[in-house]
Amino acid sequence: MKILHVETGMHLYGGAQQVAYLLDGLALRGIENVLVCPPGAAIGAKFRGTGVKVVEVACGGDVDLGFIFRLKRVIERERPQLVHLHSRRGADVLGGLAARLAGVPAVLSRRVDNPEAGWWARLKYRQYARVICISEGIAAVLRAEGVDAARIRVVRSVVDAPAWTSPAPRAEFLAEFGLPANRPVTGVVAQLIERKGHRVLFEALARLAPGRRPLLICFGQGPQRDALEAEAARLGLTDDVRFAGFRTDLPRWLGCLDLLVHPAYMEGLGVSLLQAAAAGVPIIASRAGGMPEAVRDGENGLLVPPGDVGALQAALERVLGDDALRLQLARGGPALIAREFSMDAMVEGNLTVYREVLGTRTLSESPTSLP
Repeated sequence: MKILHVETGMHLYGGAQQVAYLLDGLALRGIENVLVCPPGAAIGAKFRGTGVKVVEVACGGDVDLGFIFRLKRVIERERPQLVHLHSRRGADVLGGLAARLAGVPAVLSRRVDNPEAGWWARLKYRQYARVICISEGIAAVLRAEGVDAARIRVVRSVVDAPAWTSPAPRAEFLAEFGLPANRPVTGVVAQLIERKGHRVLFEALARLAPGRRPLLICFGQGPQRDALEAEAARLGLTDDVRFAGFRTDLPRWLGCLDLLVHPAYMEGLGVSLLQAAAAGVPIIASRAGGMPEAVRDGENGLLVPPGDVGALQAALERVLGDDALRLQLARGGPALIAREFSMDAMVEGNLTVYREVLGTRTLSESPTSLP
């Protein structure tokens, strides 16, 4: 089996990291892989010189119509049996058109639960033999928009659990971020954008009595950093909130947190939630999108309604004030990851979809006639 993968992200985290996990697993199973990515992409650097063939193709985003024909030429030259489109930026619609023009079936990984107009969703997803959603929450959104349920499959994102189980010593963690030793430390790992809900968390922290207020480290970067720093100052949280930016060494620090909070309004699944669970960190997250699949209420965390400052405040008080509950939730995370989010399950899930698509094709079928 030969699969051509298209990943247009420049950085090796989030969806691109999931593609890397998949390529590693497929290669171990004897699958021939071709990776199409932009020049200079981190995932290309990772696989260059390995058994995965890397082909660099420039992609200027959703309006770069030339990408259709550049990718089509690569597909025709490489002659894969299947094209797997992994990222949204330029790769979904344009990549699907390129595969169709080249006469090769395509599957698409859908990693976000952003709503789309029903007419557009029904039209857009018809060009893929299958749509692989990374959570049941995303699949539910597509079905609600009228996408043919027969096209939809669910294969959850995963985490490389061992990478998150050896945190730095607590003293080193405190020194790295300039934190005092006498206060609990919470964290949020997310882009600094509106839908991640940082403002809701800041409001909840501000309502806590100063003597019961934890410190907060915001890991991540994004266009709202200045605005969020100003919001923290307005709420009197300047001494309580640290902005740590994007950290490539996050596995050293995540397991040092006393609590991870993810107050997003929407989320396809939330890889940072899986990472925290693997690290044995209790979690508070929103009951929205695919987050309830990564955070089981009472098992490895607590769930609150998205945007509900009062509910988030109460959850913070409950978890931080109950040592036994924190220990219970901390122990529940690694057990959940081992049970439901293993690397093998993700790789085999994608392989099952590939075999299903290729098994339904006959020599007379064209990509347009796939179910």
